[in-house]
Amino acid sequence: MPLTAPPTLRLDQRLGRLEDPGSDFPFYNGAPTPISGAQWLAVMLAVAAGFLVLTLPIGWPGGAVGAWLPALLFPALPLAALACVSPAGWRSIFGRVGRREVRLMVSFALLNIVVSMCVGAIVSLFTHVTANAATSQLAGMDATQRAIFFARTVPQLFGEEVVTVLPFLALMQLFAHRWGMGRRGALVGAWLGSSLLFALIHLPTYDWQLLQCVVIIGTARLVLSLPWILTKNIWVSTGAHILNDWLLFSLTLLGAGLVAQSG
Repeated sequence: MPLTAPPTLRLDQRLGRLEDPGSDFPFYNGAPTPISGAQWLAVMLAVAAGFLVLTLPIGWPGGAVGAWLPALLFPALPLAALACVSPAGWRSIFGRVGRREVRLMVSFALLNIVVSMCVGAIVSLFTHVTANAATSQLAGMDATQRAIFFARTVPQLFGEEVVTVLPFLALMQLFAHRWGMGRRGALVGAWLGSSLLFALIHLPTYDWQLLQCVVIIGTARLVLSLPWILTKNIWVSTGAHILNDWLLFSLTLLGAGLVAQSG
């Protein structure tokens, strides 16, 4: 497929300061390569396969390799599918990482922690909120096990970004071309739709608490998608996501340690 240059965007097509000037999302407008609806369906099936590989009780081989395989396949399967349908353009979701990108990672991670805590506190007033089981498991690990746990979250959280960004791009193309929406409307629709999908795949993690997942996890996803919308660079949203989760896990460990000392 030939590489094509994206058209210049008018100011009223953007989400203002939420997007870097001079940048645009790939594929929905045929740049850098077009992807058909059937090809997007194949990519979405690979997204589902990656999620199932991560979550189903598959009899992986023992040892370190078996422990890492699900986390590695989670992003690898969807990315392989994207590379198959767009060999020349699949790398367009990646970008450079410099000082600005690192600052954005830190800023959005901190913003998301504040927003998530506020939303979580409000939701807990109306319904039971289930804790992430991984936080309780961390408390019972030794230092080596914790280091391995934190390291293994890197490919898994990258996978969570992949299975958010690819549906985002597929939805944006669907809204813009099949439904005839303008770019701004398609962007907002893709942002909301991919965030809802992200919330729903966390239902097993949070004991199928629908309200908690849709409101708390969905809101967190809206914030964590902002660096992607701003930069069109999956590394930035991945970095923010990793820092966000690592900080939350670390705060939990610190709290558990203080409780143990006081007891």
